[in-house]
Amino acid sequence: MNFVIVGYGRVGSRTARVLREEGHDVTVVDNSDKKVDRARDEGFEAVLGDGGTESVLQEAGIERADAVGGLTGDPNINFAACMLGKEYDCRTVMRISEDYRQEIYERYADDVDEIIYPERLGAAGAKTALLGGDFNAIGDLTDQLRLTTVTVPDDAPVVGEHVANIDLGADGRVYAHGREREPMTIPLPGTVVEPGDQLALLTERNALERVRSKLLG
Repeated sequence: MNFVIVGYGRVGSRTARVLREEGHDVTVVDNSDKKVDRARDEGFEAVLGDGGTESVLQEAGIERADAVGGLTGDPNINFAACMLGKEYDCRTVMRISEDYRQEIYERYADDVDEIIYPERLGAAGAKTALLGGDFNAIGDLTDQLRLTTVTVPDDAPVVGEHVANIDLGADGRVYAHGREREPMTIPLPGTVVEPGDQLALLTERNALERVRSKLLG
């Protein structure tokens, strides 16, 4: 598959590397000379310019791309890149900050295929979203981190809590939520945990049991 990644910062660079490691073709777009040079030094095709501009995305090969990720720190650039991606029938994934108000989140969510919070989701989730998968999976992320899902029982301590307020400390994070047979997605700020819900977790490998205990009792 072919991907255009707009933004080669912390999230974009890691996402690009993971996609390439899995055999996909990735082109990077960034408006920083240093980041474009770094991407090229690391073996990527890279285009210097504003990722929210059609001519720049055309230079990056958006016509043949399967998905576009707007992963810069600027939501305006990310949104513009995604809207242009839609015009070329690409899957679109947009990065926003966690402190956005719910109505702004919902406005973006209506227009793009997936929204990611890098503070929770990180590049692994961005990669999964770009590939069109859901988050209902168990797997290893690295030698130190683990992705897993849990089902919330009736008497779990987290029942009734807002997903965004669940604090696992340094042991891990809740990065996606699902209800019954619905696909797992990034929860809205007002999402409350109910019995039977599924939570997707990113944890330190040796902390998994502690995290399960905090969440499920």
